[in-house]
Amino acid sequence: MDRFSKYLLTALICAVAMGQFVQVITRYVLQVPVMGLEETMAFPTVWLYILGSVNASRENTHIRANVLEIIIKTERGHTILAIIGEIISLIVGLWLLSWAWDYTRYAWRVWRESPTLYIPTFYSDVALVVGLALMMVYTAWHLLRHVRSLRTGEPT
Repeated sequence: MDRFSKYLLTALICAVAMGQFVQVITRYVLQVPVMGLEETMAFPTVWLYILGSVNASRENTHIRANVLEIIIKTERGHTILAIIGEIISLIVGLWLLSWAWDYTRYAWRVWRESPTLYIPTFYSDVALVVGLALMMVYTAWHLLRHVRSLRTGEPT
């Protein structure tokens, strides 16, 4: 899974960078804008942002402001704090996932299309529910790791 996500994110970054490069060259150098390029670039950009968040969740490298870690001195206290944080993240994430699921059902029913090329926007809309579901899986996995660490006394 790590290798797949690494290659997928690299491909998405390259696609977005190449699209922006083509857009700059054609619009500002050649003075001929490519119709629909911005529209098509929205799809890999949305997936890149969402899957980048999933990757941060997988690696457990989201930005945190753990001020309480300064006050709490013991490793056990840090683990308990991490468990509380993961539980709160899971609750909020599952709540957002239910909203994303409702939005995905709406997007499926309405089946909107992009204005110029008539590409179904569902293909970018579904990224939100997929990304949040994967983030919740990784959050639950980290929660279980912390609980196991608290039981055994081993560091995470």
